[in-house]
Amino acid sequence: VRSLTVVEALDEVIGWHQRHLVPLGANLTSDPRCRLLRADFFSLTADPHGFDPSIQGRRFHAIIVDIDHSPRHVLDPAHAPFYEPDGLRELTGRLHPGGVFALWSNDPPDEHFNAVLAQVFHESQARVVEFHSPLQERTVTNTVYVARTQPAQA
Repeated sequence: VRSLTVVEALDEVIGWHQRHLVPLGANLTSDPRCRLLRADFFSLTADPHGFDPSIQGRRFHAIIVDIDHSPRHVLDPAHAPFYEPDGLRELTGRLHPGGVFALWSNDPPDEHFNAVLAQVFHESQARVVEFHSPLQERTVTNTVYVARTQPAQA
C-alpha cells in the first residue's frame, strides 16, 4: 500500500483516531502513508478535483465505503443518488482501470443494488459476512458488495 486516504465527515471521529481511541488509530495516524481528510465523501465523488485536493483527477486502486446503513437505509436523503447508476458512474471515474469499489451494508444482499452494480461495473458480487459482535454479544451478518471496473486493455 503506497497511500491510504480516509475521508471522514466528522471532526470528532478524526479526533478519536488522533487520540488513539479507536482500534488501530495509533497505527493509522503514525503511518506517513495515511492521511485523514475531513470532507464529505459524496461531495468529493462529484467534485472535479476528486478525493485528493493536491492532485486533481487522481485515481485510486480501491475505494471502500462504510457510511450509510445500506444503499436503501441512508443516513441523509442526499446520499441516495450515489447508490444509483449515475452516482456510481461518477465513482468509477475515480478508479483506475480494474479498480475495486467495496461497500459495507448492514442489510442482506439487495437485488436492486446488485442490478445497479452490474449495470455500472465490469463485474460485481455481494458477499455475506458472518462474525461475532462483542457489542451485541451474538453472531451477526452483514453484506459487502465488491465491484471492479473494466481492466486496462493489454
